[in-house]
Amino acid sequence: MISKAIILPLFAYFLGSVPWGVIFTRLFSDVNIQEAGSRNIGAYNVYRLAGKKLGIMTLVGDILKGVIPVLIAVCWVDISDWKGELWVCLVAVSAFTGHLFPVFLGFKGGKGVATAAGSVLIMSPLVFLVCALVYILALCTTGYSSAGSLSAAVVLPCGIWLGTHSVPITGCAVLMAFFIFARHADNIRRLIDGTEHSSMRPERRT
Repeated sequence: MISKAIILPLFAYFLGSVPWGVIFTRLFSDVNIQEAGSRNIGAYNVYRLAGKKLGIMTLVGDILKGVIPVLIAVCWVDISDWKGELWVCLVAVSAFTGHLFPVFLGFKGGKGVATAAGSVLIMSPLVFLVCALVYILALCTTGYSSAGSLSAAVVLPCGIWLGTHSVPITGCAVLMAFFIFARHADNIRRLIDGTEHSSMRPERRT
């Protein structure tokens, strides 16, 4: 159990630290997403600056950073009691933290939405679906990806509690929602000012 408690959270953190947006744009475009647009390494900035294909590739890669370690954790331990749930949450938070504070980029990472979504997909597929629908509805209504992310983050803790009645998993969802809001501070200010970037079309394609 000691090896499980150490090895998988470390694996989750290092996997979460893999900056797919940076890797894909360096390999397949001439865009430096760390110096352009919002300077964020996530899928939306990649989409805006390098086009739909690389944006989707980044999105899938970032989601898998949450899916893979949490799926391993769920298959590895008994999650019928709070101890198992707590350990799975530790793995999920480790992957999420890796994306926010990646060791490979000097601990300057993304906003965590896609990696959190990947973790939630395994912990509660129904809640993942609800949050995805909320995101899409908010995106289509407002035209802003940030509004969709923030709306889904609001729904996430309540949805997890109603869907699982698990204190550890709900606590994990609250923590993720908090950091998603913290990482969207600039977006929130722009939404209030009416200067947020539209999500309807990319700025540049390569």
